Amino acid sequence: MKLAYFDCFSGISGDMVLGALVDAGADIARIEAELRKLPVTGWTISAEKVKRKGIGATYVRVETSEQTKHQHLSHILGMIDGAGLAPRVALRARTIFECLGEAEARIHQTSIEKVHFHEVGAVDAIVDIVGACVGFELMGIEEFACGPINVGAGRVNTAHGVLPVPAPATADMLRQAPTYSTGIEKELATPTGAAILAGTTTKYGPLPMMTVAKIGYGAGTAELAEQANVLRIFVGEAAAQEARAGWNETVTVIEANVDDMNPQIYAYFLQKALEAGALDVFSTPVQMKKNRPGLLVTILCEAARVDVMSELLFRETTTIGVRAYEARRRTLARDSVTVQSKFGGDVRIKVAHLNGDVVNAQPEFEDCQRLAAAACVPLRQVMADALHAYQHFAKTQKKSS
Repeated sequence: MKLAYFDCFSGISGDMVLGALVDAGADIARIEAELRKLPVTGWTISAEKVKRKGIGATYVRVETSEQTKHQHLSHILGMIDGAGLAPRVALRARTIFECLGEAEARIHQTSIEKVHFHEVGAVDAIVDIVGACVGFELMGIEEFACGPINVGAGRVNTAHGVLPVPAPATADMLRQAPTYSTGIEKELATPTGAAILAGTTTKYGPLPMMTVAKIGYGAGTAELAEQANVLRIFVGEAAAQEARAGWNETVTVIEANVDDMNPQIYAYFLQKALEAGALDVFSTPVQMKKNRPGLLVTILCEAARVDVMSELLFRETTTIGVRAYEARRRTLARDSVTVQSKFGGDVRIKVAHLNGDVVNAQPEFEDCQRLAAAACVPLRQVMADALHAYQHFAKTQKKSS
């Protein structure tokens, strides 16, 4: 299994990802040829060798004459769908922009359909993201991992005014990732870079066991006084024990028994735990001592969040004791595809892959619920229509490849 590992010791941005891929061997001419399929004009792309603090790297420059930077998510997704890109390229590009759209919707407290992009809706950002997806495909990359991300510090000027670093969208998309700052007064992790990670990476942590075939360095725009402003990417084959059966992740399981809590509190606690970074939260009915009915509350989380989750259990539930242990976890590679429903809106489809094949596709419940309520039709009809629309989309993508 071909694996890519992002080493973000100086952050990550769209042009840094493109530069690292070209530096590792992706052909810039082939990337440009695929990008020309998009209905976007007025841009050029070039690559040059540069040095950052003595480290040789590739800087990919995207220049554009575009002035307007405001585009709705649906418009960008429509461009991707109609470009005739390879199926996996289109799926990854859609997923990345959808991750960004979901983050913006949460920040602005609006629906994803109403989200419009500023900087990341610009032509250069579209070229960066789609170009990175083309580069991944050219390199044959199937899985992605990432180390801790240096996000930078200070303030950044945006279309929304001066914002803290990391910018709100960046911080939202990196909620499940290990992040830090060395105090460098610069936006090292950009929304475009964070979106690429959120849309591709399934594992965060140290460099996994792998046989490295290529190492690429992608240069950022700025020269930093403190360190080399580059993104490093390792590309190679995952070690046999990593690839075999996919048991390549360790999570912490936290459990607590409660038998004296108002049931209404559990729903509130569940939401708080997910917001604090839990991977999953669920409860199981149990029969406790003195024959009292109770709940076994279970949280799955990363090891670094054990203390946070334990304290949350003590503060928000009536438990007086928790236990924790490590467990191996296997997860399928997942994409997200947005389809148009005949009931008047978009529905996101969660798509799971096993060994490159689609093994499950399910519509997002909240999207279907919203459309069913608005159209006054049974929920099951909206869900069935969404799956039918996805099947049509999948067939169209297969034929185009």
